[in-house]
Amino acid sequence: MLGRILLRTVLVLLLMVPFSSNMLFSWGFFAHKRINRLAAFTLPPEMIGFYKRNLNYITEHAVDPDKRRYAVTDEAPRHYIDIDHYGEGMEAFEKVPRTWKAAVEMYTEDTLNAYGIVPWHIDVMMFRLTKAFEEGNFDRILRLSAELGHYVADAHVPLHTTENYNGQMTDQKGIHGFWESRLPELFSDNYDFLVGRAQYIDKPLDYAWKTVIASHAAKDSVLLFEAELNAEWPSDRKYSMENRGQVLMKVYSQEYAEEYHNRMNGMVERRMRAAIHGIGSLWYTCWVNAGQPDLSKLYDKELSPEEQEEMIELELKVKGSEGIKGREHEN
Repeated sequence: MLGRILLRTVLVLLLMVPFSSNMLFSWGFFAHKRINRLAAFTLPPEMIGFYKRNLNYITEHAVDPDKRRYAVTDEAPRHYIDIDHYGEGMEAFEKVPRTWKAAVEMYTEDTLNAYGIVPWHIDVMMFRLTKAFEEGNFDRILRLSAELGHYVADAHVPLHTTENYNGQMTDQKGIHGFWESRLPELFSDNYDFLVGRAQYIDKPLDYAWKTVIASHAAKDSVLLFEAELNAEWPSDRKYSMENRGQVLMKVYSQEYAEEYHNRMNGMVERRMRAAIHGIGSLWYTCWVNAGQPDLSKLYDKELSPEEQEEMIELELKVKGSEGIKGREHEN
């Protein structure tokens, strides 16, 4: 009897929560890991061997910045920029200086950190990774590659560019995790990740700002489509209960998620594709800027037969055969 009462109490508490707490993480652990993993297969032959042999590290440590987000004081602002704090629409991008020094002179460092610094932090991470390549520092190359991938992926998320980051200003609390965690988990197995080869990026800071601009341009659709769907959807079919490990959690239902996903017409897939290509391109750019060091000197690990088979399957899925040219990079 006591067990039933306890279970009922737990269920009631869960029903009061519109989304699981782990959904507050950017892109969700699942998507961050997949994005980093697939980015490795955009690299040229001189780099791909190193990244393939360390693919598990690049994958698993893609989420390290989120793990320390609430423990390290300066970490949180590196994941977003609330650009609409500075103005509406494109006006905000015209007001905020692109360089860190000019932005600090205009707004102060405290203000910038209060509303997010992701484009500038991507530029900082580029400098650090380039230095690690120059020094041939195996551990730093891996760590910085994994973490740069995380921040670049975050910049591709529309809700990482607004003060209304979780729909809290529009009575849509929970949309953050819904868009960037629930949807990739449900639908990304059917996405086309044939993004083509990594490309050299001449001006990484400009690239970071262009990425944020593209993400912000999609922000209104993310919120509007969910608001419209919520207004017409039966409330008792919006959520469902699912087991996550040994925990029963309340999540957006499969049918609600599918309808929202369809209304966005491929937006999540496009942003994931762009993130994968962008990450690979920035890794490649750092390596080129470091003088294209010989990465084969940094490893002597042989892949197991199982790992080799997985690498072949992933590479075929991502790149296709040698005769197939990948689609152009999408923003």
